[in-house]
Parts: sequence; C-alpha cells; structure tokens
Amino acid sequence: MQLPERDFDAYIFDCDGTLADTMGLHYDAWKMALEPHGADLPEDLYYSWGGRPTREIVEALNEMQGLFMDPDAMVHHKEGLYHQLLPGVQPIDAVVAIARSLHGKKPLAVASGGGRKSVHATLEGLGLKHLFDTIVTSEDYKNGKPSPDPYLEAARRLGVDPSGCLVFEDTEIGRQSAEAAGMACVVVDSRK
Repeated sequence: MQLPERDFDAYIFDCDGTLADTMGLHYDAWKMALEPHGADLPEDLYYSWGGRPTREIVEALNEMQGLFMDPDAMVHHKEGLYHQLLPGVQPIDAVVAIARSLHGKKPLAVASGGGRKSVHATLEGLGLKHLFDTIVTSEDYKNGKPSPDPYLEAARRLGVDPSGCLVFEDTEIGRQSAEAAGMACVVVDSRK
C-alpha cells in the first residue's frame, strides 16, 4: 500500500474490505439469503459490485434474473445472516494500524455503502468504533458509490474541504467515489 507523501487534513476509511476483512462473510450471507429465491450472485460479480448498497444489489439481481425479491425484506434478511457470521470477522491489520496511528491527531471518518447497523456492529466487534469522529452509512446519503455522496458527507461532518482528505478504499467504485469527491485515494488490496 503506497501512501502519498503529503500530509492531509482528514482521513476517511471504507469499512468492508478496507478496515475489516468482511467481504467473504458478506458473500456467504448473500449466498444463504439468495438460495431460497433461486437467485445467483457469482463471486466475480459480487466483488465487482463491492461498495454498492445492499438494496441496489437486490434490485439489480431482480432485473438481471427476472426475480421479484422484496428489496427491503432481503436487506433485512441478508444483514441478519451477516450478523450471525460477524464473530468470524478479522481486521485488515495494515489499514487498522494507520487508523490507530492517526487517532487523536487528525479527524477520522468511516464512509461505507453498508447499513448503519452492520457497519457499527463490525467496527464494535473489532474494537475500532472509538477511533472515528463520524461514521457515514448508506442511510446518510442519497446516492451510493460511485457517486461522491458518501465521501462528501464524511468531509462535511468532519468540517474539512474534500481536497484535504485521503481515502482508503478496496473497490474500483469506491475509488471512483473518492476521486469524484475531489479526494486522494489509496487502494487497499485485501483479496491477497
């Protein structure tokens, strides 16, 4: 992970796949939730959609596969399954070390495509929630990644100009979101 040389006013972290190694757990929850509906979410497609809100994934699968899954019910069911798997979550040590080193020195935020309950439970489970001045989740903005909304909301809450923020992301749509917000971005490869 190559960090820019300059100092930043604030640091913003994605959660799933960046701070927490949760992508596999989320995928397992998706498989369990979708199976009774005959829906298929290939692993490569799942990872390419990393950062998309759960509701948008359900809507896209409905459209692609001619299904009629209730998005709100599926969000609730899939997130409940994820919470059952949460005891298996692990931190992404290199990124967590950066957050810990900056805590108390610079404003820190999380900006996630995940729901509030899920993101807070993940951060609490890893003992990281206290590190962040604000946590932005899918309930806090209108348009999900790759729109800049999640990162712009985090910068607004931190009271910093977007150009002074460095983002840590693990997905291409997350990188696009950060750059659309006018922020520098470090891409974390958590799939090694």
